[in-house]
Amino acid sequence: MSSPQEQVAVQTVNVTKTFDKTVANDKISLDIRRGEILALLGENGSGKTTLVNMLSGIYFPDSGEIYVNGRQVTIRSPKDAFALGIGMVHQHFKLVDVLSAAENIVLGLPGGLTIDRKKINADIREISRKYGFDIDPEKKIYNMSVSEKQTVEIVKVLYRGADILILDEPTAVLTPQETRKLFDILRKMKADNNAIVIITHKLHEVLEVSDRVHILRKGEFIGTVETAHTSRQELTEKMVGRAVELKIDRPETVKSIEKLRVDKLTCLNSDGITALDEVSFSVFGGEILGVAGIAGSGQKELCEALAGLHPIKSGHVYSRILENGQMIEQELSGKAPMEIIKAGVQMSFVPEDRLGMGLVAAMDMTDNVMLRSYYKGAGPFVDRKTPRRLAHQLIDTLEIITPGVSTPVRLLSGGNVQKVLLGREIASDPEVLIVAYPVRGLDINSSYTIYEMLNKQKLRDVAVLFIGEDLDVLLEICDRILVLCGGRVSGIVDARSATKEEIGLMMTSISERKEAREHE
Repeated sequence: MSSPQEQVAVQTVNVTKTFDKTVANDKISLDIRRGEILALLGENGSGKTTLVNMLSGIYFPDSGEIYVNGRQVTIRSPKDAFALGIGMVHQHFKLVDVLSAAENIVLGLPGGLTIDRKKINADIREISRKYGFDIDPEKKIYNMSVSEKQTVEIVKVLYRGADILILDEPTAVLTPQETRKLFDILRKMKADNNAIVIITHKLHEVLEVSDRVHILRKGEFIGTVETAHTSRQELTEKMVGRAVELKIDRPETVKSIEKLRVDKLTCLNSDGITALDEVSFSVFGGEILGVAGIAGSGQKELCEALAGLHPIKSGHVYSRILENGQMIEQELSGKAPMEIIKAGVQMSFVPEDRLGMGLVAAMDMTDNVMLRSYYKGAGPFVDRKTPRRLAHQLIDTLEIITPGVSTPVRLLSGGNVQKVLLGREIASDPEVLIVAYPVRGLDINSSYTIYEMLNKQKLRDVAVLFIGEDLDVLLEICDRILVLCGGRVSGIVDARSATKEEIGLMMTSISERKEAREHE
């Protein structure tokens, strides 16, 4: 039987990496073992991504040593990492849509002008059989679901000989059923003496699938916890450095008027394919309506169409506004964002693309805040004092970590960027607030700050539309959940009584859901 030392696949000794004056990793010493699933935990900016990027050859350490299978190595590129058996599956897939699964898997490998497709397909099927993957080597990527694409990425690193696998946020866009299937595969890979590392913010998944947990905080290695002997509370406190309340509140409110009504909304995506197909629903004041669905089910087109940023093929969007003491219904269909504002509709939109659509990366906080109100000014001079005052207020109330209001937002961490964006939109006192994936990629501490902000808006009688991907969070914070499947509404459920499994089935297929009910 091998000793524990012989089972160490990767060991880092005092590995340090800095970017300008920021120390991303400060003398990190830890190990990754064979035959285990290791979770890497830490807040945003704790150094997790930097560390695995050094192991996978994307970054090169400033100092320190890396050992693979007991031998000191130098990893200067992803090619070096693969030669050592280290493969990384990134959160954002790196696949060529027009190529098949097999073509993507062998892309970039050495070889002649011709390839033996029969042998490649046979090798891929053998890997799939061994670990339980369901993959068609000849299927084009553009015809695949998100989970199928992830399968291709995993098979790609296995095909290239990797036996040390690093997966970054592997369940971010998977349904509960797909997540369960992925975990079964990871356990089979672990049983085959592979070393598996997962980076995730979902603590219940860490507790379910990992054997050990390495915890980083502010670039430093805090320690290792045996998963069998820990809890969500302990992991959170070690990550953050203090006690954190892990309960998401769902304040009870009296549902007021219908503030947003969508009637048979149909939209096309950028390729001219139907993204939304006669979608109908309402959002009321004093409620959070969640929107669930696998990636590409029309969520992006929905929120952008409501905000006036995406063309509508057919259907209507209405909002109620107070005019001369009376509530009147105002049609928003076909109106640009500025026309919606001039119509008296108080709507705020926090997009998925924070630094693309939401904020200007090169601008500082003051200028980004001013983007929301510059049009109110009269005359040749722009009011900078009010936005600057609001920027300081946001820093204080939301605990935004920044050198100051004059620092470009691109230099802030993901959590702080999201606080700036959400804080700016909330400061405009909206009646309707649309947020798309507001906690994606955020650590648990920043996430709970965002949840608290959304609940405060609900208590102000704001109608909140929350497009999310973590079903546990949607079930905890929302009042109702609208489920999208292939651009259609497969149902609207009460979040207090619905289950993850029910919603996951609705996300996957309307027909499957009907069939399941018939067999109950």
